[in-house]
Amino acid sequence: MKGFDQQTLHDLEFNQIREWLAAFSIGDTARKRLEELVPNNDFDAIEFELLRLNEFKRIRVEGESFPALDFEELLAEIKLLPIRNAVLQQEGFVRITRASELANHIIHFFDKRSQDFPNLFALLNQVYFTRELIEAIEKVFDRRGQIKDDASPELFVIRQQIAKLRNQINRNFDKEMRRYLKEGLLGDTKEAFINERRVLTVQSSHKRKIGGMVVGSSKTGSLTFIEPAINIPLNNELEMSLDDERKEIFRILQELTRDIAHHLPLIEAYQSLLTEFDFINSKTKLALDLNANLPGIVRNTRIELIDAFHPILWKTNKSLGKVTLPQSLILDPNNRMLVISGPNAGGKSITLKTIGLLQIMLQAGLLIPVHENSKFCFFQQVLTDIGDNQSIENELSTYSYRLKRMKYFLKIANRRTLLLLDEFGTGSDPELGGALAEVFFEELYNRKSYGVITTHYANIKLKADRLPNAVNGCMLFNTETLEPLYRFSIGQPGSSFTFEVAQMNGIPLDLIEQAKGKLDQNRVKMDHLLNELNREKMYLQRLNNEHIEAQELANAAREEFIEKKKRIDERLRSQQDLAEKNNLFINSGKKMKSFIDRYQTKTRKKDANNPLLEDVRKYLMVEKSKIEEAKRKVELMQQKPQKPTAKKRKTQQPEQDTYQRDKIVVGSTVKMIETKQSGTVEEIKGHLLTVVFGFMRLKVEREKLMWIK
Repeated sequence: MKGFDQQTLHDLEFNQIREWLAAFSIGDTARKRLEELVPNNDFDAIEFELLRLNEFKRIRVEGESFPALDFEELLAEIKLLPIRNAVLQQEGFVRITRASELANHIIHFFDKRSQDFPNLFALLNQVYFTRELIEAIEKVFDRRGQIKDDASPELFVIRQQIAKLRNQINRNFDKEMRRYLKEGLLGDTKEAFINERRVLTVQSSHKRKIGGMVVGSSKTGSLTFIEPAINIPLNNELEMSLDDERKEIFRILQELTRDIAHHLPLIEAYQSLLTEFDFINSKTKLALDLNANLPGIVRNTRIELIDAFHPILWKTNKSLGKVTLPQSLILDPNNRMLVISGPNAGGKSITLKTIGLLQIMLQAGLLIPVHENSKFCFFQQVLTDIGDNQSIENELSTYSYRLKRMKYFLKIANRRTLLLLDEFGTGSDPELGGALAEVFFEELYNRKSYGVITTHYANIKLKADRLPNAVNGCMLFNTETLEPLYRFSIGQPGSSFTFEVAQMNGIPLDLIEQAKGKLDQNRVKMDHLLNELNREKMYLQRLNNEHIEAQELANAAREEFIEKKKRIDERLRSQQDLAEKNNLFINSGKKMKSFIDRYQTKTRKKDANNPLLEDVRKYLMVEKSKIEEAKRKVELMQQKPQKPTAKKRKTQQPEQDTYQRDKIVVGSTVKMIETKQSGTVEEIKGHLLTVVFGFMRLKVEREKLMWIK
């Protein structure tokens, strides 16, 4: 496709992705498509492919019972069926049966899921559920793929004859073998098969004693293979019957082929459907293998990477047990040209390749290893200049090659172009090459192109700082341990840490100081300033991380304290309730013990314990009334508020009830409205009255009493 030249795919190692995909395929058709897979700049087609792929990934991740894609392609059958009087092989009919059954299973799967997976459901527009093909083939073939005896009346008769002949041949042979075995004429193996016929293994010295036809001998000549004379005509008859069987099978298959040929469009649709699912399934397997997701697709030109991994690096490190750090960055109209600087071996090229490889994978219809909240747009072309591509054959130096690539870039670059330039401007005199690189940078910037550029040139870093829609970024470097951190930071250029890396690799300090003395002091000061900025940024980042970690620990401790306090309060309330119940039981026990102590057993008076029994009865009545009162309070609390109609009815009660309650004084006889118990008023305090009911004394609200006298 335009913009996705082979050099770009080679530079970004896209062929490795294609090899992984091809290894997941089932049939040759899908495998060939995957081996030749290229990015696409038809935006609508790409988006449709990605949505369809993401639906299939959902099916796999959510554990849906999608049919197993176990099939063989139907290319040979599709080629033969249009030919007049052509006959399919037995294996061809088996393949068609399996394809039809699998297609029916897939149709059944989407029968009630068409709304959940609309893009995959659209693949079924050329197929339909039918058992005509299966039933037609099953009339001829059994479950093992063998032709049935009753596939035709003629075949049934022929096979009965064949079975009868074989039984007779075997009976005759066994009889002859037993006879000659007793006579000691046979070798140790007794029998053998020659040209699918049972023959006797006879010692060569006795071969003239056996009637039959010699059909061969052993390598040493000590044994002779003889077909018994009694079986020769039977075997000849069997051969003719087998020939009749072959002819009848050919006729049956020819007739079945004519019947199947009417369904050629459906069989072609099976081939298309199953190979398309094979193609999608291979992509899905790679997505699951890479923990890949579908990012948000935006129409405006924007890339927002969140936790992005270079898939090849990630798999390599995973096999070695190493950790791969994710990358996060943004390219948008305000920051469309990103210049990355920093030390060698610090991860600049990997960051650049990560962006490029993920972009072409996405435009090839593949899910990519990023956080699902990432955002990607589509580019018309992705162009790369990565690595040393000098050519002895074409007499091209590295710099010549890069100039030719730059000429090509300047010819086609536009606002929908993504440029990936590694070690921009190298290969020539640093000052002259840097000046030319700056001019190229400005020209590509003016064309509104998007780009990621890695460089050590200070003038490119300064230019990125001055241009409004360009931005600097750097790969972080630990200035204390002199080791790269492989983490990207946006907003400021990075030092190349030339002298620090040299010191780390064992270059003597005096030589490093001599090198510093040969440089322009302003250049040394600038590099030192970048080092200091990097150190301060790392220090602030560490403080920020420590603050975040401390805050998380504090929040966790606070939540743990609240949870513990809640459990302790619940336990305390439970213990208090238990203590109150225990006190109640203790008091009741003490009271009952006092009754027991008062009970007189050594007396002749029948009524000696009557006062005690009366006190017991009063005590029980009081305790019972307390329990009932407590129950009534609970019931009143649980009752719903009365409806307005009920209030209205209450206000309409006869005025006589109010008048009678007002007549209640100390000494009046009253009745409980609810329980109908009668008692005498002993004391009045406001709306509470103390009433004696027999041996029980209770405090009752005036509204619950009725005056009697």
